[in-house]
Amino acid sequence: MRITFVDRESELAFMGELWERDNSFLPIYGRRRVGKTRLVKEFIKDKPAVYHLARNSTYLDNLRDFARVVLERYPSPYLTPESFSSFVDVFRYLGERGKVLVVIDEFPHLIQSDKRVLSEFQYIVDEVVRASRLHLILVGSSVGMMEDHVLSQRSPLYGRRDGQIRLEPLDFFNSWKLLGVDAEEAVRIYGITGGIPAYLILFNRFEDVKKLAFSKHGFLYAEGDFLLSSELREPRVYKLILKAVAEGKTRFNEISTFTGIPRSNLFKYVEVLERLGFLRRETPVTAPLKTKNTRYKIADNYIRFYFRFVERYRGEVELESLDFWEEFLEEYNAYLGGIFKDVARQFLIELNKAGSLPFRFTKIGRWWRKNEEIDLVALNERERKALLVEVKWKELSEREAMGILKDLERKAELVGMEGWEKSYGIAAKKVEGKEWLRENGFLAWDLSDFEEIHP
Repeated sequence: MRITFVDRESELAFMGELWERDNSFLPIYGRRRVGKTRLVKEFIKDKPAVYHLARNSTYLDNLRDFARVVLERYPSPYLTPESFSSFVDVFRYLGERGKVLVVIDEFPHLIQSDKRVLSEFQYIVDEVVRASRLHLILVGSSVGMMEDHVLSQRSPLYGRRDGQIRLEPLDFFNSWKLLGVDAEEAVRIYGITGGIPAYLILFNRFEDVKKLAFSKHGFLYAEGDFLLSSELREPRVYKLILKAVAEGKTRFNEISTFTGIPRSNLFKYVEVLERLGFLRRETPVTAPLKTKNTRYKIADNYIRFYFRFVERYRGEVELESLDFWEEFLEEYNAYLGGIFKDVARQFLIELNKAGSLPFRFTKIGRWWRKNEEIDLVALNERERKALLVEVKWKELSEREAMGILKDLERKAELVGMEGWEKSYGIAAKKVEGKEWLRENGFLAWDLSDFEEIHP
């Protein structure tokens, strides 16, 4: 049977610690489809709990629905949902039921229903939760609204939480566990889905992308528009910025030129995309904190795929044509080069945790200067040790691999780490002569090594 829930051990452990207290208040948020509801349902399944999914409706409609759920779980012969005039009343009733975990999912819908909700929940936390054995979890898919209205200093709820969880996508190896396919197929699917569980479980094999993303009725065909429209007031401008980065415009000036957005205005848009987790700023791993040598990349694999491919082939999809399929496969294989670099970075992090590298690194990232670039550089600055790795999404002969490693030694001289102890490695889809390279002092990994640490 296919696995439907993986990882999240640290989040479940933290939630468990809060549950051991007398009471608690915990906001959980993250982008849509990342698995927030699945996480809380996994946590509450063996606990006295009330789960309410807020709707995009009126305050009164949500109150009645919440009261109905509460009375189904904790019935009273004297009360009906109409007996309660506010959420405070319902929480007071729950506070008399002993130790109860209350989850309100899609809390931003409740905020939108009435501007007084935040002040009401401030009172609930201060005067009801803290005076009882209630544990309150507020869940939200709108990252912007949760950060602005629940977590920020401007919020009536500010400073009252006992922690927070911003739920991130699964890493590659846990995504692979959900997929249950071989390593190469897992990389291909990860390039479309990232670590979003709701997308991963749609795939049995890579070719499912035809019906999921390249069909007018496919779940992933319009998902990009939906995601951005649900978070942003001006999605058209943000879409233009994401399209620029997806097309390879990674420097700030390049994005400004491509979009026609003046630099002074572009900063605020880029900042929002970073905060929401759609865009990520990168600097060379050896650069000082205030360097101006910055590039941008789309941090969400699905969004990257959407703007690189779905948007490009929208005309053909609308005509229900797949004539572009062979062209797509060729371009997608090239696109996977960038995806595989991220997968290789995660692989090295796993090896680092296991102590399977020449030293334990404390930071890892890309390095570049002008036209020279090294895919991954892992550093231990205190011990002055460095691991430099090139990553190739292709099958390499022993001679090709040796040539890449020799060029890597040349580029290492440009990084400026005189006196450091350096190790050199290569990661590829397949590396012929891998053992010979290792015997000659190099590190070499291919997908068969990824299989060995696959959970």
